[in-house]
Order: sequence, then C-alpha cells, then structure tokens
Amino acid sequence: MASFGYFLSSEELTPKDAVRTAQRAEKAGFDRLWISDHYHPWNDAQGESSFVWGLIGAIAATTDLHVTTAVTCPTVRIHPAVTAQAAATSSLLLDGRFAFGVGTGEFLNEHILGDHWPPADRRLEMLAEAIEVMRALWTGEWVTHYGKHYTVEDARIYSCPDEPVPVYISGYGPKSVALAAQLGDGYVNTSPSGELLQSYRDQGGKGPAQAGVKVCWADDEQAALKTAHRLWAHTGVPGEAMAELRMPQHFEQLAGVVSEEMTAESVAVGPDPERHLAAITPYLEAGFDEVFVSQMGEDQEGFFRFWESELQPRLAKLG
Repeated sequence: MASFGYFLSSEELTPKDAVRTAQRAEKAGFDRLWISDHYHPWNDAQGESSFVWGLIGAIAATTDLHVTTAVTCPTVRIHPAVTAQAAATSSLLLDGRFAFGVGTGEFLNEHILGDHWPPADRRLEMLAEAIEVMRALWTGEWVTHYGKHYTVEDARIYSCPDEPVPVYISGYGPKSVALAAQLGDGYVNTSPSGELLQSYRDQGGKGPAQAGVKVCWADDEQAALKTAHRLWAHTGVPGEAMAELRMPQHFEQLAGVVSEEMTAESVAVGPDPERHLAAITPYLEAGFDEVFVSQMGEDQEGFFRFWESELQPRLAKLG
C-alpha cells in the first residue's frame, strides 16, 4: 500500500511559510515531505527560492516528518563534499528520517558560478562520482579522493549518523534509470511511468520508489486553472528544455506556447475530488511506494481542508 506525503515547493513559499506549510501538512495526516532544492524559481511569478538546508533544519525542529530532497544536484553549484556534510547534519537533526534525493540538475540553478554546463552523459558521470565521494565521507573516516571530476583532501565529517544517508536517484530516461538502479537506495520520478519504474526494478533497483504530482485545488475551477497556468505552465513543455534553459525569463518565454487549455488537460484543477483522484491514481497503478502531492498557489490551507475531508478518505478506500 502506498503512503502519501506532501510536496513542498520552495519556489512558491517564503521560508517561514514553507515551515508553516510543513507543520500543517503533518496535522493533515501526511507523514513525509518532499522539498525542492533550487537556487532560482522556475519563473518570476513563483517568486521564492529558499536555501533548502536552512528549511530542513527548521522543519526538523518543529515536525516529526520524514524528509526527502526532491532533488538536489550535488555536482556543480555545490561540491559533493559540502552536500555530504549538509545531508549528514540533516539526518542527525531528523533522527534518521531523511533521504537524500539527487539528480543531474538544471542549468537554471547550476550556472551561477560561471561553471561549464556539461552534456547529459557527463552530468551522469559526475553524479556517480559525487555519490562515491559522499558515501566515503559518510563513513566518518578521513577521505582523500582524486577523481576525474572532484578532489577531496584530508576531509572528515565529524557530525555523522551511524548509518549512511540513503541516496534516492531521479531517473527520467534509460541512462539515468540505469544509474539509479546501479547506485541508488531508492528511485525518484515526477511522472507516473510504470515502464521506467519497472526498468529500475528489472535492473536490480531496490528501496522505495517515490513520485510527485502537482494539483491546484480551489472552489472555482477557472481560478484554479489560471493559478496553475500562471505558476507552472512550463511543465507542459516536453523534451530536455527543463534542464537546459538558463534563466527564469526563458521558462516564461517557453511557457508562452502552453495554453490554458493545455494546462487543463495535464493538471487536476478545481474542487472536484474525483478529478484529483484521477491525477493521483496512475502513480499508484504504476507501483510507486510513496506519492507526494503538491498544491499550486497561495491557498495551502484550502487544499489541506480538501485533502482531509474529500481526497484522503477516497484514497484510503482504494487501499
């Protein structure tokens, strides 16, 4: 039976609102949390982008939720030796209720220091080496590493959990799924692809399979559609653009080709619980173990009431 978590969008919420939303999610019955890790929001309309490690500390101090980053890129903007320390501290603060979701990232966030943005195959290679570096550091031993992409000299994480931090790897294509199966302690996706999940399992992938889905509840369906289109229209653009565009303005330009009608076809909007149920059910049918639901827009409280009274009881009946 799948469990449900809340998908916390740090691109939309101020730091304090993000922490309050996590607390409200726990009261609504969610026992786990996804939290996005961005330097920039996808577009200016979203308007926020908090430092994820600060948020995790505050969430750890005020909830008992299990937390997964969805996902962190530990390869370009931040050296894996630093992300290893951040993840170790987060695991300690959360008493082990932490999984480190990682992926190859987006140019949107990783260009800020002027580093070269590598092609996809090189990014996968960098991610594999980054995971090797982090796991070595999570032993609590002294580490020196001279690799193809990273150098670590005489480093040791003193504040280190007794067990290594579990690493969940995102995979949206054959090569990244293969890497996730080879190196991951779990699998992450945002589409209800049973084919990709089965490929992960067939190649030896173990551990939880997590997925996230965004919805937009509101009493007025048209208002919900406008919110979803204003904030997340760019997700309707297929292909590799999400990883390759440089600035929030570029996502806004690309989103201009996505109509409200297209958004209505791809996102559950409005007050009808059956419509939201239809958006979530494919993830359950695909076999994901944990499904994280995110409310688009400002009315988080309205969504949580809707979840408690309408959506969660229906999902419970599905088993």
